[in-house]
Amino acid sequence: MNTSRRSFLKVAGLSAFALSSGMASLAGTAGAARAQIAPGRYEKGEHALTAKRWAMVIDTRLFRSPEDYEPLIEACHKVHNVPHIPGNQNIKWFWLDKYDHVFPDDMNAHINDKTRQASYPLLCNHCTNPPCVRVCPTQATYRMEDGIVAMDYHRCIGCRFCMAGCPYGARSFNFVDPRKYLSDPVPNPTFPTRMIGVVEKCTFCAERLAAGQMPACVEASGGKILFGDLEDPNSTVRQALAANYSIRRKPNLGTQPGVYYLI
Repeated sequence: MNTSRRSFLKVAGLSAFALSSGMASLAGTAGAARAQIAPGRYEKGEHALTAKRWAMVIDTRLFRSPEDYEPLIEACHKVHNVPHIPGNQNIKWFWLDKYDHVFPDDMNAHINDKTRQASYPLLCNHCTNPPCVRVCPTQATYRMEDGIVAMDYHRCIGCRFCMAGCPYGARSFNFVDPRKYLSDPVPNPTFPTRMIGVVEKCTFCAERLAAGQMPACVEASGGKILFGDLEDPNSTVRQALAANYSIRRKPNLGTQPGVYYLI
């Protein structure tokens, strides 16, 4: 090996070592900084509703058509100031889709046509093992002690790692200013509006639970959606799951969704 080649390899090796050391140091610094960030929380009122693990059970058998879900969608979006943006930039908190998209892992090729052709509601699954939380660099997305996966919009830097990490497509990014698409006055002045460049999603109405109220979609469903403590054997959700066949979305991923469907 000639001198020039030996010198080149030596310099290249030192450069690679310095680069890898620098990246490791940067990653370590970022990890340390992230570890020092305290996750957000909701201040609970005197009549707050509490649970060890909140869960939702949607009895799809009681919904006869997509129109039956409209009051639930309207209630959710009104309470949380969700804008309706024309085109493909619309924000999704509670929406509908077909069976094959909602339950792509179902291997039953002979399910009845009524079930396969029906529309099913979608929202954040508030997973026990949420991948969105693991990939968020600022803890803008965090999991609360009661199982709710919440958001702190002020910490969101718009990296969209959480969107890439979520296997359920439950998050929306504000490519445009959502406030321009809200009526004046704002539908719900007690809930914060968002800004351009942040991600948002369903929060299981954590702010309503803290004030002693059930989630908006649950109230609007008239008993078709149940909400309660999954760890309490006497809760309505546990009783419904014990008495009926239920499925969850993409169970093979190991995320342990907190939303169950009675089919």
